[in-house]
Amino acid sequence: MSKHDPRNDSGVRSLDEALEPHNTPALTPRLDFGSYISGYVDGEGCFCVSFQPSDRHRFGWEIRPSFSVSQNAERAEILHMIMSAWECGSIRPDRSDKTLKFEVRKIEDLVRQVLPHFRRYPMHSSKQQDFMRFDRICRLIYRGGHLEREGFEEIVRIAMEMNPSGKRKYAASEILNSLRSGERIVCATRKRGSREVPTCTNGVTT
Repeated sequence: MSKHDPRNDSGVRSLDEALEPHNTPALTPRLDFGSYISGYVDGEGCFCVSFQPSDRHRFGWEIRPSFSVSQNAERAEILHMIMSAWECGSIRPDRSDKTLKFEVRKIEDLVRQVLPHFRRYPMHSSKQQDFMRFDRICRLIYRGGHLEREGFEEIVRIAMEMNPSGKRKYAASEILNSLRSGERIVCATRKRGSREVPTCTNGVTT
């Protein structure tokens, strides 16, 4: 008797099975996999920069950049292939639309894997414009620009130009008008050479 997993929203297979890598014999070495990924993301992917109030962060707000792409559980092979090729990210159930989602949140992984891919294999819809804004934001964060007020404000303005048809939890004016002076900061750190550079803590998008 098979065990029912209440976390399985797809109703197709057990969650454990859906999260396992799959064999894909239809794929051949002649396939331009980079272009395939970009075409797939053009229809099913999302570049997101969200903001969350946080007393732990310098200006009172946490910036959360993330890249994600979704697929139904029975066709989740492509998600595993992208995760394997990029060697980063994770796959999780998305209960909002009963799909599986491959997601990258870590800023180093976004800069090291996601951004270079879409520069080399650009998309052909207006989503490429969202990517270009996302690219600018991630590079600003990676360089520590979000730790300066001017850089933080630039990130907010760029982010508000993304996904114009989407719903926003916080307006740009609400964020910018509530920025703290910047005395306090509690961020993760990464090492660059002989010094530590603070970077924002990433989380799930809202």
